[in-house]
Amino acid sequence: MTSAMAETLDEAYERLHATGPEFDGFLSNHGPMAAEAMVRHGHGDLVGSWLDVYVRRLEEFPRSLGPIGSGWQDALGDLRRVADWTALFGREIGEQPWRQVLNAWWPRLLPGVVAAATHGVIRVGHSVRALLADGDDPSHLAELAHGLAYWAARWQTLPGGNAGAAAAAAAGRTQAMTPLESLAAVPRIAKQSGGISDRLASLGGLPAWPSALAGFSVPSAPEQIRGLLAELVDAATVRYLFYGHGNGVMLVHSATAPSVVLRTLPALDTGLWAPSLAAAWAASSALTAVYGPAEPAPRAQLPEPPGGGQSREETARDTFTRAVEHGDAHVIKFADTAVEVFARTGNPDATAAALRAVQLIER
Repeated sequence: MTSAMAETLDEAYERLHATGPEFDGFLSNHGPMAAEAMVRHGHGDLVGSWLDVYVRRLEEFPRSLGPIGSGWQDALGDLRRVADWTALFGREIGEQPWRQVLNAWWPRLLPGVVAAATHGVIRVGHSVRALLADGDDPSHLAELAHGLAYWAARWQTLPGGNAGAAAAAAAGRTQAMTPLESLAAVPRIAKQSGGISDRLASLGGLPAWPSALAGFSVPSAPEQIRGLLAELVDAATVRYLFYGHGNGVMLVHSATAPSVVLRTLPALDTGLWAPSLAAAWAASSALTAVYGPAEPAPRAQLPEPPGGGQSREETARDTFTRAVEHGDAHVIKFADTAVEVFARTGNPDATAAALRAVQLIER
């Protein structure tokens, strides 16, 4: 990335850090994530005008209630303390290398991977990609602090099983099914209604849920872990094409959450890769269980894969441009993942999935 593009992202971060992580009571602030994706794909010239519209919806950054100290566990999951968490992470990142802070807190936050419908880990993942690509500058480091703080303040575990424990139990076993087959086998909750908190809570009453978590085997070799995590991202992205109509917005995260975990692996100690894969599986399968429809959409109703006669690079570029023209942050973030999947696999259903999000999600 050029210095001018990095500066564009810095300007976006500085504007957004004056705003809170949520608005309208519970909606996540997607500004930092969408801005990073737009800059990463060559649309930095549109970030300023996009933010001019988006920030009108946002609220001021909340006030502090007091410092968080050695009893930080008591403040997990308390959104009222998000300013205090931001101050804590800002202080730690100012005193230590950011990778050291990330590696210390990642395993503490990972059991709460579904925090804010996975927006906590997603915001962290986007900030890590920016740091790895652009280098350590104050605004990028501040964004990591904001992302970690949001994850901590909305920290939420899944009922019916622990992702880390599932990883330990399954480590080294042979994967019996592909990730696509594993997602297809995830049980669905009976009552497909209500908010995400109620839906996730109902997983505890789903008899097959613990076995679904533990049944996804995590290999022991780092490169195998990376490969399987990439396959999970690929599977969740393509699955959205056929099942995204269950909830166009929420099922986006079944792909984007494992995608940001994959992007974060290079900044993590390899000893954290196995629980990271297990947590990514837990997040993707949970969203599939609580929002996935019973039947796929008929192929005739789905968008045609774009790109006839184009190169893979041109197809990816045009697909992401369609998302930016649509303008919704979820569409932009999902296209960011979908074009990466397409670049990795060449599967045209990945780019068609991005266009499906354009269809399903209102502007």
